Amino acid sequence: MRLGVFGGTFDPVHYGHLIAAETCRQQFGLDEIRFVPAAVSPHKLDSVVSNGDLRADMLSFAVSGYPEFIVDRRELKRTGPSFTVDTLSEFAREFPDAELYFLMGADSLRDFLTWKSPERISELATLLACNRPGVDPLSESQIIEWVGDDIAKRVHSVVIPGTDLSATDLRRRVAHGLGIRFCTPRAVEAYIHQHGLYLPKSKSVQ
Repeated sequence: MRLGVFGGTFDPVHYGHLIAAETCRQQFGLDEIRFVPAAVSPHKLDSVVSNGDLRADMLSFAVSGYPEFIVDRRELKRTGPSFTVDTLSEFAREFPDAELYFLMGADSLRDFLTWKSPERISELATLLACNRPGVDPLSESQIIEWVGDDIAKRVHSVVIPGTDLSATDLRRRVAHGLGIRFCTPRAVEAYIHQHGLYLPKSKSVQ
């Protein structure tokens, strides 16, 4: 079994996330991809992040009808920062016969050596570095420069097609009263409006 693990805040999930997951699923023959929303991202300790259950609910709406995509809430049940090495270690114990693949943004690879136990992460899983649309894929020399020769052997650069979307831009658009139609699945868009997410506090739904 080839099991993909896709971590992140997903605040909110959008089509860019889904296209990245589907591209990796097809390109590497992944049998299943687990979307793992972080409770507290160690890379965003100073950022305000929406409630974890709300983010997981939006993910569930987004992947509904796609059995290969599963929302995994394990990090939301843990206290403290959500470290990738801990999550991958759990998956390795639960699925001892699975080949693990970790989906990440190519830009995150630049800081990968500052993560907790980067060498162990690369031992547990093959790293799939997904570039943003319109950005050249990482070259082998660039990957080596960022993570070194040993870890670079476990990294694949993945070219993601489609439109360039970011959760930051979606939050900004909602806060300014702009639409997010066709940026995220309709069910997620409705959920955001229903719960008043990303609005200035004075306009939030109580």
